Amino acid sequence: MRVTIADEPAVKDCGLRKGSPEDAVGGLVPGHVARPSDTAALGRVLRAASEHGLTVVARGGGTAQDWGGPLRSLDLVLDLGDLVWIDHNADDLVVEVGAGTPLAELRASLAASGQRLAHDPVRLGGTVGGALATGVSGPRRLLSGTLRDLVIGMTVVRADGTVARSGGRVVKNVAGYDLAKLHTGGYGTLGVISSAAFRLHPVPHALRVLSARMTSTDRAERALAALRTAAVEPAAVELERPAEAPVRLHVVLEGTPDGLRPRVHATAEALGGEPTVGEELPDGWGLFPTEGTLALLTTPPAESVAAATLVGEHCKAWGISAHVRGSAPSGTLWVSFPPGTGAEQIAAVADSMRTGRRTFTLLRSEAHVRAAGIDPWGTIPGLALMRAVKDSFDPDHRLAPGRFAGGI
Repeated sequence: MRVTIADEPAVKDCGLRKGSPEDAVGGLVPGHVARPSDTAALGRVLRAASEHGLTVVARGGGTAQDWGGPLRSLDLVLDLGDLVWIDHNADDLVVEVGAGTPLAELRASLAASGQRLAHDPVRLGGTVGGALATGVSGPRRLLSGTLRDLVIGMTVVRADGTVARSGGRVVKNVAGYDLAKLHTGGYGTLGVISSAAFRLHPVPHALRVLSARMTSTDRAERALAALRTAAVEPAAVELERPAEAPVRLHVVLEGTPDGLRPRVHATAEALGGEPTVGEELPDGWGLFPTEGTLALLTTPPAESVAAATLVGEHCKAWGISAHVRGSAPSGTLWVSFPPGTGAEQIAAVADSMRTGRRTFTLLRSEAHVRAAGIDPWGTIPGLALMRAVKDSFDPDHRLAPGRFAGGI
């Protein structure tokens, strides 16, 4: 009689059940789904999966299951929906959170103490673990850093079930700090994140959003240059270029009402004209479209406007449209293609943008784009090193196989 993971006594209390079509990832239906209640149970499930040679994918809110490259196989889905807890030390501006905790729940809990995780969510319904696994940061990253910069500690369960901890709950404790950063943005291919500790910031007393339409690429570049030299300390400088429309710049300032007045004036002068000024973030701030193909374009910061314009020109040449937005000072732009955009056209735009110091990565692809076999990543410097890290952390390549760069 063939022994399966369901026969293992160690996983009897881990919510193990048979997989269903609703659990499919990229069209692959897992044989089993487990819902561990804590880190110890998560370790037991992964240890059993290792002994049976099962390929594994972790799932939080399920909002990014279609991100990354296509999976080569899938035997077990780890549902982290029970790893939900918040341990907040308000005096030290630190919080430790279970990976399955919804980001919306964390924000509400911290706000009650006048604090926040300085991270703009990019997906509705996302969890802490999912945000870390994809490693994507929203617009307000200039003052506080990206999401990975806010991590001060992390608990990860390795492919063989070993529980590994790095960092801690003290902001100045940097032991193992780089290990936590390694898992942030790793798409769950190096280990399964169980919990993380973050440094926090106070909620600002006031906020202003200045938005201005740029009449030309040159005007937008001059405005960004003026913002760099102005003493305004923006929390975000978001570039937006809707399909076949002029570039718009959105600048977010945070502080006290009195302190914001001169900064608003200086920002308005840098932007030129008469920008609109709001006291709240726009609806849908930082959120990606839930449908269509989504790409990440990185470029030297000084070339952000030119890169956004170039994407639009290439799309127009291929008879398609795309919405471009992102953090201009960091050169991190997001390109959203409408649902149904042809795979051939997307591939052509990707190839044309992968030149010089730019990268163009397909983060989320529609089924027909995946089926076309388009390389999501392009040329990857350091791929050999990435493979060596994968071999060290997951020698049998069982964690989310194929999802990361180079098919890792």
